[in-house]
Amino acid sequence: MLYRILVVEDEDHIRENLKLNLELENYEVVAVPDGSKAIKNFKEQRFNLVILDVMLPEMDGFDVCEQIRLEDMDTPILFLTAKDTSQDKIKGLKTGGDDYMTKPFNLEELLLRVKILLKRSTKTLSADSDFSEYNFGDNKINFVTYEANGLHGAVKLTSKELKLLKLLIDRKNEVVSRQHILQTVWGYDVFPSTRTIDNFILAFRKYFETDPKNPKYFHSIRGVGYKFTD
Repeated sequence: MLYRILVVEDEDHIRENLKLNLELENYEVVAVPDGSKAIKNFKEQRFNLVILDVMLPEMDGFDVCEQIRLEDMDTPILFLTAKDTSQDKIKGLKTGGDDYMTKPFNLEELLLRVKILLKRSTKTLSADSDFSEYNFGDNKINFVTYEANGLHGAVKLTSKELKLLKLLIDRKNEVVSRQHILQTVWGYDVFPSTRTIDNFILAFRKYFETDPKNPKYFHSIRGVGYKFTD
């Protein structure tokens, strides 16, 4: 899997050095100098990790982090800052950061932390889900044969349907963001519209819900994502 990283750093030499060294580790890197470009790129593309400087022009890193978290609660964020105070670290973690490094930083340590964050955040569906079958209500899904028994009989599932079902079931009772679904189910080859995901959810309701207009299992959380409850 090709991991994509968004680097947000206003100091040119640090930004270019980070980009170069991350690319040498075979990551795909987009590097931008300010918060507005960071938010624009994050909304338009998909990333597995954000490396975010705190001291940025116009909008600081904490504000950028908050904006990202409105869109996506899953993608890890690593803060970089020249300030080495516990208050700043606490603020960074409270706004949604996952890790924190102070400048000047040790490059080898940063690369190791990047590797750990990526490993933690991009577990494969098969690793997340240790079941071959799943039952809910009067429905049954077989993840080996790609078949399901719904309220209206047998259904042959597509690979995308199966992946999305597995993701939602594995994260049962949690809201899964659109961004995370796009990254996990569709990967980086295709960038479908959110309407595509809506259509999959509508299909699941048709297969498995007694009353598709008042779903018990498959929920759309407006502006955020989707949730499976059982």
